[in-house]
Amino acid sequence: MDIWWLDPFHGGSHAAVAAGYAAHSRHRVTLITLSQAGGWRWRMRGGAVTLARQVAALRQPPDLIVATDMLDLATWRALTCRQLGCVPMAVYFHENQLTYPLPPGRKRDDAFAWINFTSALVADAVIFNSAFHQHDFLTALPKLLRRYHDYHELQTVDQIAAKALVLPPGLDLPPLSPRLPREPAAPLVILWNARWEYDKQPQVVMAALETLAARGIDFRLIVTGEHIDPAAADLVAARERWAAQTIHWGYAADRDTYLRLLQQADIVVSAAIQEYFGIAIVEAMACGCVPLLPARLNYPDLIPSAWHDDCLYSDDAALPAALERLIARLPELSRRDWMALAAPYRWEFLAPRYDAALAEIAANARTAL
Repeated sequence: MDIWWLDPFHGGSHAAVAAGYAAHSRHRVTLITLSQAGGWRWRMRGGAVTLARQVAALRQPPDLIVATDMLDLATWRALTCRQLGCVPMAVYFHENQLTYPLPPGRKRDDAFAWINFTSALVADAVIFNSAFHQHDFLTALPKLLRRYHDYHELQTVDQIAAKALVLPPGLDLPPLSPRLPREPAAPLVILWNARWEYDKQPQVVMAALETLAARGIDFRLIVTGEHIDPAAADLVAARERWAAQTIHWGYAADRDTYLRLLQQADIVVSAAIQEYFGIAIVEAMACGCVPLLPARLNYPDLIPSAWHDDCLYSDDAALPAALERLIARLPELSRRDWMALAAPYRWEFLAPRYDAALAEIAANARTAL
């Protein structure tokens, strides 16, 4: 098939999924994108108009269009219907604006949640990056629709659920060399590879590190997530506080450097309040890190249930004690095959699933005409 992949907020994990699938698919996948530079709000409002203009120059309609959740698909479909007719369209939800946690003091703008809703409604298929995300979105929809005084159209929730499916994001990982055996006397290495932003709660992890230091536990630190504001006061203070323990601090220069840093770490820690899948954690496990994660969001689905007691903690207050317990058992836990948990998410395994699912979406949509 010929597939257009529309991504109006092309960067980070959105870009990685689009490019990774295009590189590994047996279909011909054309990426039609806008940068993140305009900000996600403007991309959700204006991206449909700009991308409609861009595709006007493409003569041959594709067999299928996949748009990400940052596109106002209803508007884009209306603007391109004369050119494209009834080309089947799917929307891929990396995140959603109904349930994404807000920073302190900010009120939710339901206009963006409504764009997500109408995009899902007009699409022939709605793809979520995890079963948790699918449930989260569909559970939140009735509350959004009931905010208005009449014509709630609650039957649309079932209509969207009926065409929903899950395709996790793929990982573009080269063959990784085996990890070097850990020196028993060497300080353990803790990894933070999330964005330094409110929804990832770095302050909770930094507080847990203070507990370790107070207990006399020797450790080293790798911080390699994206820094949205490198001058943020809490980030600068943390970098100075842990300078003596730091192996690396800052966004990795390239993919190979990033993976080498992950292979140096023993434990990857998260305290996120927003995680619709967990790419950074799966990447760390692929490099042999033992995860310590909150028992919420999609995290429990990334870990076998038999290992939940070892790797999941109940709430933020429980993180310091959970980290100490994991460190005490690190020799045992590090022998588990964490790489095997990440292996099914490599593109060489996932791309055929995408190919088959997208072919079925296209066939079903054309049959329904």
